[in-house]
Amino acid sequence: MYHNRPHVEDIRAMKKRGEKISMLFVTTPEEAAAAHAAGIHMLSIEGRFFDAEMREAAGDCFVQVGLPYGGWGRFEGRPIATAEDYLCAAFHYAGLGGDAYYCAASYDIQKVLCDNHLPVVGHIGLIPSYITWTGWRAVGKTADEAAALWRHTKKLEEIGVFAAELEVVPDRVAQYLTENSSLVMLGMGAGKYADAQYLFTEDVCGYGKNHKPRHGKMYRNFAPEFERLQQERIAAFREFKADVDQGGYPEAGHSVAIADSEYDAFLAKLGA
Repeated sequence: MYHNRPHVEDIRAMKKRGEKISMLFVTTPEEAAAAHAAGIHMLSIEGRFFDAEMREAAGDCFVQVGLPYGGWGRFEGRPIATAEDYLCAAFHYAGLGGDAYYCAASYDIQKVLCDNHLPVVGHIGLIPSYITWTGWRAVGKTADEAAALWRHTKKLEEIGVFAAELEVVPDRVAQYLTENSSLVMLGMGAGKYADAQYLFTEDVCGYGKNHKPRHGKMYRNFAPEFERLQQERIAAFREFKADVDQGGYPEAGHSVAIADSEYDAFLAKLGA
């Protein structure tokens, strides 16, 4: 177990000092371990990927665990929709070593989590779970929308949320929200003024299958190597199948032998 993990107060102190925070979305222990080795400050891990192995792999990284949301969200086999559902899920992930809990549900639900002293991360701007209301676009490009983002920010502060993902918001609006709010702003496509810069590992490493966002930046292109490995995997599987079809596998060395005397004794016991 790692003992140098930052707490919420440490992340808040980084904001106050104007230190930039690095943040990645990861889905595997290998990605989490690489982030820890690279000194990444914060990780975002969906609840469905978060377990003891992921916590160990994340090392000293501060881990935000994403709680399931709405109709698609399930926890322990059942839909998660009420404040009690969210509370049970959050305490479950807290027991596994989560440091904060992403929740894009209603203010009432977020407040229940905050009232139970759980560090909550909200969401401002382009919120995927609300996409039916906005479409996939920047949010806050008009004065009315920017003002609505400010009201949302103040409401999150009021109920006790400590941070928020700030996604695809115009840079000057993001700067205003960041500089005039106590929330730690985790910027994804929100310009250079957000407290944190947050990217998905699949974009950083070039193996994403989804839409490449404007704010994404590829630092390595793993896609050709992944494709090469997939072709090698297919070739190995074909060779295995051919071996089975032709009787080449298993060979003697792949089997367990029994002494003739023991086998004869076995048959005698059966009356064979």
